[in-house]
Amino acid sequence: MDVVRMWAEDHLAADNQELGRDGPVCPYVAPSMRRDLMWVGRIPGARPWPSFVRLVLSDAMELYRTLPPTEGGAAVLRTLITVLPDLQDYTLIDELHAELKGAFVARGVMLGQFYPGCDQPGLWNKDYRPLDAPIPMIVVRSMMTTDFPFLLEQPEWMSAYVKKFAPALPAHVRHVVVNRLIAARTADVEAYQLEPEEVEIEALARTNGKPVSAGPHRSD
Repeated sequence: MDVVRMWAEDHLAADNQELGRDGPVCPYVAPSMRRDLMWVGRIPGARPWPSFVRLVLSDAMELYRTLPPTEGGAAVLRTLITVLPDLQDYTLIDELHAELKGAFVARGVMLGQFYPGCDQPGLWNKDYRPLDAPIPMIVVRSMMTTDFPFLLEQPEWMSAYVKKFAPALPAHVRHVVVNRLIAARTADVEAYQLEPEEVEIEALARTNGKPVSAGPHRSD
């Protein structure tokens, strides 16, 4: 718990010149913690059965939808973290992430893999490693409009993105948009600033009630 909290506060919620853009590594972490909307569960063992971890993550996908608040602007700040602090072989995380990401994206949520030495490059600085974490973990969070660069790899991921954020578009129009985005997936993504909705979320997290603990909850 303390390791996750310190990493979130000192790294994810902080500015980093190596990131390649202005602002914190993740602009949603600080408001999420201020509103006490970060939950943490643990899978013990150095070599947990892959089938068991897969079952836990499937349960996390269902549990995430029920975490309060389920409505309103603050709902997007919910984060569910599954840590595997004793895990020795990090390939398990990469394999399960690749296997399950599509199912999570189809439900409008993101699945992220983090572990010591994760070599996935940053979006704006290819030499930066944003997923390098002090302990291995798999994170479930809401899909944001700024997530499209992470969804260009698969047409079905972009279809889920367009379905969530542009539900009024006819199916054939969504198909054309997805194809255009996929065609440009190898292009560099320009650094962007906070969108108005992100600023609104940040403001929301600072109001409506007394200050909240910055400590993550435990949810098994």
